[in-house]
Amino acid sequence: MCRRVTVRPLRPGPATLLDVPGNSFGERFRVTTFGESHGGGVGVVIDGCPAGHVFPDARIAAQLARRRPGQPLGSTRREDDLVEVLSGVEPHTLRTLGTPIAMIVRNNDARAGDYEALREVYRPSHADFTYDTRYGLRYVEGGGRASARETVGRVAAGALAEDLLATLHGIEIVAWVDRVEHVTANVDPELVRRERVDANAVRCPDEAVAPAMTAAIEDARKSGDTVGGVIRAAVRNVPAGLGEPVFDKLTAQLAHAMMSLPASRGFEIGEGFAAAAMRGTSHNDAFVPAPARTPPIATATNHSGGIQGGISNGETIRFAVAFKPVATVFVPQVTVTRAGQPAEYRARGRHDPCVLPRAVPMVEAMAALVLCDQILRRAGARVDELMP
Repeated sequence: MCRRVTVRPLRPGPATLLDVPGNSFGERFRVTTFGESHGGGVGVVIDGCPAGHVFPDARIAAQLARRRPGQPLGSTRREDDLVEVLSGVEPHTLRTLGTPIAMIVRNNDARAGDYEALREVYRPSHADFTYDTRYGLRYVEGGGRASARETVGRVAAGALAEDLLATLHGIEIVAWVDRVEHVTANVDPELVRRERVDANAVRCPDEAVAPAMTAAIEDARKSGDTVGGVIRAAVRNVPAGLGEPVFDKLTAQLAHAMMSLPASRGFEIGEGFAAAAMRGTSHNDAFVPAPARTPPIATATNHSGGIQGGISNGETIRFAVAFKPVATVFVPQVTVTRAGQPAEYRARGRHDPCVLPRAVPMVEAMAALVLCDQILRRAGARVDELMP
């Protein structure tokens, strides 16, 4: 017999009224980013990092350097992106305390004057109109939170998560530029290494096509235009059993993470959209014995991209993220004012003609955040793991 339950609407209390969602990510390894593109600084607060881990300042600095503006194919904004650790790390041993870790990177090269003309004009395909509609005001200079500069906090937190993953499980995360406009690379996800990715400015490990990608970006820059493309990633040595059922599947968490990145427009895992043209007999991954593994099982192929039923199966996780062309182009565009009157907009300032090379560490960071969170969720998922 079913029991009837009366559901009464909740009255919003002070906490409900002040709750501003959307700036935090993760459950057990939780990150909250803060700051605006042209404000005093940007950063992150990390809650849930286990105590006793040696703080990886060198890894964090290296990943931020890869994301930093002012690179050969990027903008002319110059930022050192030096991290200040405000809390959560013991100063003598440099080990994490298990308490919230706060990191901030100061903005030193912001030019607010470049955006003065935008106070009453909406830039096409930017977040100007939507932020105004959502909040009734917006941070005009640099786009505020909508700027890719917000990802500084993600990359710093992701580097810490990546270091934890490497230390605990030997997990390797490598992303690379796989496509720029119509130029596509041919890269083996099992063999590619970060050193190969960083061997050229476009961050494509396929030396045969990297020059053509660079040429496509430079051609767009010269004509005042921009280009998009695809970043692929491989996550190796992932233990089987990561992921939650139904809504928190590992695939869903990765998709959420990647689609939260600025300019991302598509996500696929394994064969992705190509699987729609395959038959089950071709797509299925046969199980085979693997005595060196725990459990001693592997798959003969990896069309699933290392995840089945939303849970990792121990194979390399393979996924791809599509990025649109940067919205800021240096040709006249039709737009409207805040009052809805017709206007013409011509971009000023410093903007990348292609986001892909600098997005590589962003993709790696978000993958690390997802996996670190899932590993911490996995701890204690079985009764026998809780037994003394």
